Amino acid sequence: MTGIKICGLMSRQDAEYVNEFDISFAGVVMFYPKSRRSTEPQRASEIVRALRGGICPVAVMVEPDLEQIAEAARCGFEYVQLHGSISSELIEASPLPVFKAFNVHDMDEYERYAVCRNVAGYVFDAAEPGSGKTFDWSAVKALPRCERLMILAGGLTAENAASAVRYLKPDVVDVSSGVENDEKTGKSKERIRAFVNAVRKAEL
Repeated sequence: MTGIKICGLMSRQDAEYVNEFDISFAGVVMFYPKSRRSTEPQRASEIVRALRGGICPVAVMVEPDLEQIAEAARCGFEYVQLHGSISSELIEASPLPVFKAFNVHDMDEYERYAVCRNVAGYVFDAAEPGSGKTFDWSAVKALPRCERLMILAGGLTAENAASAVRYLKPDVVDVSSGVENDEKTGKSKERIRAFVNAVRKAEL
């Protein structure tokens, strides 16, 4: 069964919405003030505590230092998702297992991380992560699969999730803006429901 990751949680309310559905991972952006979804450690910790058991919290960061990853671990996160230029040394030193993210410009570099034992999965995203834009999925389909999780992100919605699941058969689909409310201030329970239903119908 395809795992589902709801990313960009900003409040306890978002966590409570996620708790109602068959969700595997919940992502919270940290230490990235350029993002409107960036969350301070205290609030991030509250979101993590609000998640029900069985949902793995993921701290989402762009080129952090080791202390910032350690802070995420203290907040209760179980994984860290790393965007940007990340050294192998940082990945191996991370106290949390790593989801290494790539976009359409650097997808061919993912094999260089194959030797990193602390990499638990690869996230394949659009050119501008968090933008809600899709990309050519054939770029991912051409990559060799391995035992690490293949996580597809980038512009997924209830309208295109089924196509993504059927075409790529990813281990996990990752959605953020596609399940936000109209005001972009948090998640929409109904849009999460529609997304989950679309993914599950694609598996029938």
